[in-house]
Amino acid sequence: MPKLSPRDIRRKIQGIKNTRRITNAMKVVSAAKLRRAQELLYSSRPYSDKLYELVRDLAGHIDRESHPLLEERDEKRVDLILVTADRGLAGSFNSNIIKEAEKFITEKREKGKEVSLILIGRKGVQYFSKREVPIIKGYDEVFRKEVNFGVAKEVAKTVKERFKNKEVDTVYLLNNEMITRASYKPVLRKFLPFEPPEEEALGSYSVYTFEVEEEEFINQVIDLYLNYQIYRAMVESNAAEHFARMIAMDNATKNADDLIKQWTLAFNKARQESITLELMDIVGAAEAMK
Repeated sequence: MPKLSPRDIRRKIQGIKNTRRITNAMKVVSAAKLRRAQELLYSSRPYSDKLYELVRDLAGHIDRESHPLLEERDEKRVDLILVTADRGLAGSFNSNIIKEAEKFITEKREKGKEVSLILIGRKGVQYFSKREVPIIKGYDEVFRKEVNFGVAKEVAKTVKERFKNKEVDTVYLLNNEMITRASYKPVLRKFLPFEPPEEEALGSYSVYTFEVEEEEFINQVIDLYLNYQIYRAMVESNAAEHFARMIAMDNATKNADDLIKQWTLAFNKARQESITLELMDIVGAAEAMK
């Protein structure tokens, strides 16, 4: 690398300071968005969990063969709903979830199963649109302002129709999920068909008396479940994304601080060398004039 002059080093320091201002601002913005996203997440979890318990309870008390979304079939065709972010600059947030998706696809294909994708988030759409994996539908610009519940409903409707029409045998959902307030990880869960409760647990489940048609009630509950579980996965992913970006921008800001210190030392050293050379030239000229 060529030796830089004090002026060039000063320009480099200024460039790093400009970058630091951007990363620090992004960290502050992500921290604010994270607080709002976590409030939404922790307020939606209790409802989502109770809805899941209700559906599992119902699935344990009704004839599974009588409802198309409860039917268990040999797994030959698989759909994977993958939730990524719309933007980058979030560390390994997108790359890790995409690696998990590729691992899932490879494992299923090695067993002779067909895998198709439903992609929520621009990063997943960009990546898999260049790979040889069938994509049923891709959604981008989903997380620009608030989590788009309309997308959740559309995805739920798509997988429901595909499962009822026997175009797919099993549907899985993969998304980043907040484990604690300061950590997240990819989580893969079976989405369709519903898994019934264990036989020994059936006795502890409630007995329901329906005031409306049983089939109508079950259909409405299942539709609500499908919509909300996808919505929750999107909410989980959104909160994890803001956390990942906040950490990534904080690390970038710290790295910029370290670089500024290093280049400031280099600038001081270069300036001292320049002053020394000028003094030597002056002394040499003075000696020559004697």
